[in-house]
Amino acid sequence: MKVLLFLLLLLPGLASAGAIRLKDLVNFDGVRGNDLVGYGLVVGLNGTGDGLRNSPFTEEIMSNILERLGVNVTGEDFRPKNVAAVLVTASLPPFARVGGQIDVTVSAIGDSNSLLGGTLIMTPLNAADGQIYAVAQGTVLAGGAVAEGEAASVVRGVPTAGVIPSGARVEREIDFDLSSMSQMRLALREPDFTTAGRIETAINREFNRAVAIMRDSGTVELNIAATQSVSTAHAIGRIENILVEPETKARVVVDQRSGTIVMGQEVRISRVAVSQGNLTLTVEEAPIAVQPNPFARGETVVVPRTIAGIEQEEGTGLAEIPEAATLSEVVAGLNALGVSPRDMIDILKTIKAAGALHAEFIVR
Repeated sequence: MKVLLFLLLLLPGLASAGAIRLKDLVNFDGVRGNDLVGYGLVVGLNGTGDGLRNSPFTEEIMSNILERLGVNVTGEDFRPKNVAAVLVTASLPPFARVGGQIDVTVSAIGDSNSLLGGTLIMTPLNAADGQIYAVAQGTVLAGGAVAEGEAASVVRGVPTAGVIPSGARVEREIDFDLSSMSQMRLALREPDFTTAGRIETAINREFNRAVAIMRDSGTVELNIAATQSVSTAHAIGRIENILVEPETKARVVVDQRSGTIVMGQEVRISRVAVSQGNLTLTVEEAPIAVQPNPFARGETVVVPRTIAGIEQEEGTGLAEIPEAATLSEVVAGLNALGVSPRDMIDILKTIKAAGALHAEFIVR
């Protein structure tokens, strides 16, 4: 097995990396997008559309669209290969106005091979309340390619999904009066009491008065009236670029599939001894056919033969990892073991189970 990637990085989300803008740490109450979804039809495909026998819903929506355009197809038997049924998804950004344009994503739901070169026909996009907030239409930009012959085919990327930049036009606005708010909550994306306290202090220092108060580890409440700003929007615009240094938990994240290990700066390891080695077990079946002598009576018999063995690879012995006070010392101590990335993951899990790894351990 190939040695998997072993990566030790200092991520801004895992360790303190200086001051961060407030807008990158919190979400403002009420300032959010809304998900939209619709069911539509992509036409103009080069023979890569749905097989209508396997996707009858494609024929149904195609008939409905043609009838709305005044074309009577009742009782007709048509089997076009250039049509595909799709789901269209989009996100309506906050404060989107009628006439604005948003990007949409188009995904095939039938057995279409590719949406390359197709055109999405006018598709209403609904929100969770069932109301239509946008209408999508345009040429699909698929992100893959398909090539096939008589006996083989190759697919690169995902040709059954694509995007339409600015492909939907907003037809309805979300009712939200920002200017009428007298209080606003700031929701921390990574709840932490220390970070919330620093946000409260930074905002109050900016206005030179008490306008913010920490409610819990994930919420800081802002008194809009106390900011003496012209409007709520002016108050948000003033505070969103305030710099705050976030406090984060010590965390180790492991991706077993890729062999990636990411450690935060606050990770600490107590003094511990580690011994690691591998056992390789092999079992091989090699049956032997035994035949009678020429012209003698008897029959051929298969005699089983099994070859089994156990090989022990040279391990690390009993290695000591001294108590580490910094990330670099942790890395140096682990690298001193000289093991593969997958073995390193097992060692970290064992150290955590022994109570010597002082960090949140996350396995994905």
